[in-house]
Amino acid sequence: MESPSIWNDLEKVKRLKKEKSILEKTLREWRSIEERVEEIKILIELFEEEHDHELEREVISKLRSLVNEMKEIELREALKGEHDRGNTIVSIHAGAGGTEAQDWAQMLLRMYIRWAEKKGFKTEILDILYGEEAGVKSVTFNVIGDYAFGYLKSEGGIHRLVRISPFDANRRRHTSFAAVFVYPDIEEESEIVIDESDLRIETFRAGGPGGQHVNKTESAVRITHIPTGIVVQCQNERSQHRNKATAMKILKAKLYELEERKRAEKLKELHEEKKEIAWGSQIRSYILQPYRLVKDHRTGYEMGDVEAVLDGELDGFIWAWILKNISKGRTS
Repeated sequence: MESPSIWNDLEKVKRLKKEKSILEKTLREWRSIEERVEEIKILIELFEEEHDHELEREVISKLRSLVNEMKEIELREALKGEHDRGNTIVSIHAGAGGTEAQDWAQMLLRMYIRWAEKKGFKTEILDILYGEEAGVKSVTFNVIGDYAFGYLKSEGGIHRLVRISPFDANRRRHTSFAAVFVYPDIEEESEIVIDESDLRIETFRAGGPGGQHVNKTESAVRITHIPTGIVVQCQNERSQHRNKATAMKILKAKLYELEERKRAEKLKELHEEKKEIAWGSQIRSYILQPYRLVKDHRTGYEMGDVEAVLDGELDGFIWAWILKNISKGRTS
């Protein structure tokens, strides 16, 4: 980056700056670990001299924290996919079941936002379609942070909830489904080239929960990619121009994923996953009744603290998925 000629290619400068930032962060993390290891060594020496139980508890606490941090760094380094380091676009769609499923979709949205907050990531709602009574029919949002896509790609699939319905006067047990789709946030314009003649662009009045949130102008944008049939929309921005730009961003992410799956000869799987959000295809079950358990059916990882999971404690599930796919050589 010190070379004067580099500034002739601004796109390359942008990529190098991002790479430099990631490398600097990695170096800071390892230097911090080295310092903490030395600190723990000193504490251990003090404990061996004084046998102070307070020191013993401090050493154990610091060691646990250090091991967890090193484990996360090690797993993160295993994410070698082209876009694993980048941001991600996540879409959640409620399955059949009306208000029940829509409420479940909103619970998943909250879960991922809380997880992102704990990671220090930013989130931005790109498009949301509210349910008539409660919850959301569908929502698309950005997660912005280092390795956001690498982590969250493990969450793509059908999520199943079993609980006593808060919407059922007879207090019966209900099963709800929601589908989660995870796409890389494509930043480089050259990666996906879209022919304008392949697009059908429509504008409409943005909806919302009602009252002051309802837009009085046709600022919302829906884009259909005619060759593939992919439909995206955005109504969350105030201007039609910004909604169109965001919708195009989502379309590029979906087209990129489609091309990746074609190369892997999994296009048929993609369509089958989207046909039915129902029994037999779930990747994870969240059981609130008759017992309490969250279980991932791909890895076997489970947690009994359902509230913690729904409040964003997802790292165990994500790490288990990464470890399983490392062993199969499929993390990228």
